[in-house]
Amino acid sequence: MQTKLPVENVVCHNLINGAWVAGEQGTQDVVSPYNGKKIGEFSIPSQAQINLAIEKAELAQKKWAALPIKERSKVLFNFRNILLRDQDEISHLKSSECGKTFDEAKAGLMKGIEVLEYALSIQNLDLGGKMEVSRGVSCEFRREALGVVANITPFNFPAMVPMWTIPIAVALGNAYVWKPSEKTPLTALRIAKAFQEAGIPDGIFTVLHGGGPTVEAIIDHPKVKAIGFVGSTKIAKLVYQRGTGLGKRVLALGGAKNHIVLLPDANSDLCGVGISDSFTGCAGQRCMAASVLLAVGDVSAHIQKIIARASSLELGKTMGAIITSAQVEFLRGAIDRAEKAGAKILLDGRKAKPPIGMEKGNWIGPTIIDHVTPGSEASTHELFGPILSIVHCKDISQAMQIENSVEYGNACSVFTSNGALADRVAREASTGMVGVNVGVPVPREPFSFGGINASKFGHGDITGPYSLDFWSNIKKVTVKWETQSDNNWMS
Repeated sequence: MQTKLPVENVVCHNLINGAWVAGEQGTQDVVSPYNGKKIGEFSIPSQAQINLAIEKAELAQKKWAALPIKERSKVLFNFRNILLRDQDEISHLKSSECGKTFDEAKAGLMKGIEVLEYALSIQNLDLGGKMEVSRGVSCEFRREALGVVANITPFNFPAMVPMWTIPIAVALGNAYVWKPSEKTPLTALRIAKAFQEAGIPDGIFTVLHGGGPTVEAIIDHPKVKAIGFVGSTKIAKLVYQRGTGLGKRVLALGGAKNHIVLLPDANSDLCGVGISDSFTGCAGQRCMAASVLLAVGDVSAHIQKIIARASSLELGKTMGAIITSAQVEFLRGAIDRAEKAGAKILLDGRKAKPPIGMEKGNWIGPTIIDHVTPGSEASTHELFGPILSIVHCKDISQAMQIENSVEYGNACSVFTSNGALADRVAREASTGMVGVNVGVPVPREPFSFGGINASKFGHGDITGPYSLDFWSNIKKVTVKWETQSDNNWMS
């Protein structure tokens, strides 16, 4: 359900050293996917402004890192409380600019806050260790910040994905440069203002808007030590290559083509809701959406449950909009091509009617395509919309062979009542995340988020304990104070 909070023409400038600065390279409009109306604009910084922002961030970072982690965490505690206080306002902004329903926008923000809460726990974790390794000799390690780090985030989760990295990187003592999606600067503005209110020092948190030129300028700046990215595989690979080519640390998450293995013994009610919500949630615009259903044996009754659930959704209320009109046309074309190739349309989102008063928005309804051929566009390409392609398999071996053949490796789920078969899917799936009777297997903190194969370039995961080493260095210190009466090799 949408809230009644108004969204006026919000102007989004760049946050540089604690001040909101108009970019020198012009402005760009922000248009709501719901109705096609302008709801804001952002200004694009020049190369000189980007350089200044990063230089100021480097100066501020040294003082920030020198603070005890418990003092840095006080700001994060304040940040959490402000986000919770303003969650409805932020969720409505998110919904208005990225097309989610209000409930989806709020859920994404709460997931981001969950990562923030994990970051707050870092102060109580063992960030170092010390032991006597030989008579009179001790060794210890200390976790130290990298310096200035950057993150480039997508439109589809304008609060959750940034919050995967902001609190962890900042808690560890880094200065953070954020380049949000050009499609969702309003959410970035609101989060940054909340962080300022929380007391983040000037320069520790920077927001720079724009497209490719801004991204390239951030990656290329010699003071930026690490880059995080979430987006398409094509761009993730380019970001990874550019950053690592400059000797920088890069973790770039790409696209996905997630499979759900559906077995005859599955609980019909459980799979009907779970699979439908997986491919229709966020209008299919998420890297964890199910897009291929591997139907093993006779699962026709289960498929009817999925169709019934998806058919009950109402555009603009229980399912959101598509980010651009160009993406709508692409999705329609993909459905057309699958149909011409011989697939059967069980539920046709091309016929869905837009909400009254929102006819100029970007709409397409849930679509289920049956008898899709393995290797076809519908079964291998990331379409990024509310489309579920059904591929029929003779047995679970064929299903896993198909799952393993796709280049991506984000998520795979299985719906079954058989523990041994569920474990087989979990064991054989070529993915970083697996669900059993769960349509969207996003781990809860502290379990980390991350795929494999063409869904991730770099090492480690972007959240949880495996993210700590990405945003910090480990310094090893060996100490000896006294002369020993006996010698060993360390003497």
